[in-house]
Amino acid sequence: MAAERPVVFVIDDDPSMRHAVEDLVASVGLEPRAFATPQEFLQAKRADAPSCLVLDVRLPGASGLAFQEELARAGVPLPVIFITGHGDIPMSVRAIKAGAVEFLCKPFRDQELLDAIHAGIDRDRAQRQAMAAVAELEQRFATLW
Repeated sequence: MAAERPVVFVIDDDPSMRHAVEDLVASVGLEPRAFATPQEFLQAKRADAPSCLVLDVRLPGASGLAFQEELARAGVPLPVIFITGHGDIPMSVRAIKAGAVEFLCKPFRDQELLDAIHAGIDRDRAQRQAMAAVAELEQRFATLW
């Protein structure tokens, strides 16, 4: 597993929000990678480092909620933090039930987003460690035959 610094992916169609989140993430020593659409994100190479995704709920085309479901179906276990200017309770419940780390309504405090990002990175780091341990056990088991 690479020892790269944690990466925070940001998908938001609003350039000012994308840049604000990028600046905030960089200010605490994390690596921001921002995209205007889920398609841009899917086409980009992702580093082998603990990471999370800050995802706008309302995007052109499919919603952020639909993209979260797409990632899950594709086996991409990336922790998701939703941000939105147009959220409601049913939407937030759906996101959290589908595994989102947090659901923040704009405007949110910087510290709220940073806390959610750190929780997402911690979740990803723990999941990566568990997957590495399972892979090592499987490798050891295979040598028994």
